[in-house]
Amino acid sequence: MPADLTDILVALALGGPATCALRALSRQVTLAESGSDDRLNAAARIAEGLRSQFNSPRAIALLKGSEDDSSYWEKVLHYCADGNLQAVLDEHVHLLTESVGKATEERSAIERVADAMFDAMTLRTATLRPDEIRVEDGRLLVEQFTTGIRSHFALRFGGKENDEGGVSRKKSVQTAFNSPFWPFVLVSTSMGQEGLDFHPWCHVVVHWNLPPNPVDMEQREGRVHRYKGYAVRKNVAASFGTTVRGKGFGLDPWDELFATAAAGRPAGANELIPYWVYELEGGACIERRVMVMPMSREAVRYKRLKRSLALYRMVFAQPRQEDLLACLEQSIGEERAAVVAAQYRINLAPGSDG
Repeated sequence: MPADLTDILVALALGGPATCALRALSRQVTLAESGSDDRLNAAARIAEGLRSQFNSPRAIALLKGSEDDSSYWEKVLHYCADGNLQAVLDEHVHLLTESVGKATEERSAIERVADAMFDAMTLRTATLRPDEIRVEDGRLLVEQFTTGIRSHFALRFGGKENDEGGVSRKKSVQTAFNSPFWPFVLVSTSMGQEGLDFHPWCHVVVHWNLPPNPVDMEQREGRVHRYKGYAVRKNVAASFGTTVRGKGFGLDPWDELFATAAAGRPAGANELIPYWVYELEGGACIERRVMVMPMSREAVRYKRLKRSLALYRMVFAQPRQEDLLACLEQSIGEERAAVVAAQYRINLAPGSDG
């Protein structure tokens, strides 16, 4: 019997990718109804995706950077245990169960969740051929580069042509970004400011340029301000993480967290709390970062845009109260600001009169 057998078994139990995946799947009521073989197969598929992640050059360079002479697979186990892979998978499986975990005629709920996680972790490179624009004899010519450019995540978002054997990579890249794994940064033109959700693992929006109106600003930031968004989950976990810890090994911790947060909802508050809005002093929020040079025309325009956005949000009772109060206080003074905000607010709660 090897001398380190106990240590290896403990590392496998705490940080083994398949073991962590099986626990995360078993804690979901919808997925736990599947047979034991289905859960084992789904856990193995998720572990295969994680194996692809740890076999990537970036992960190998990260984990082999130390002078420790232990085997790479041992470093992976300790990395997963130290980084709490179990908590990461619990959170990700909880989100996927609600978004894609619905059984169909072709696949069960647990297969859909496992496939979504596997696809996010095994995104392959593709060959892109950007357009080359040149002028010849006074005519504007648009041609494709003959030499392909290999890319892991970049893609032609707005183009009709597909990459990688005719299969569109748009959904695959979006799925990968909406996971706790690579990529961690998404760069897009205005094509990405409407109709897409990036809230599962993102709450920071960097505006490279200012939109022309407050509606477009709201659309951009709305991509990361959705149901059970990343900022909301951070604040809920910070508030009730110690409360639900140890409640039960087989329970979904995120079901318990949101149930506890909902039970403590302030009197008179609507049901947007805690699922859409959960503010915490010093906690996470939807971060807006604008690339505007001081003293430039864009700085003046940004100030006007914030004012317009505050007025736009006022009637819909949006949670960014600091923008609203600053706008009202400038216009009518601090004393009447709260009164006016309450008077002209539209209540969209079910059963309300308006």
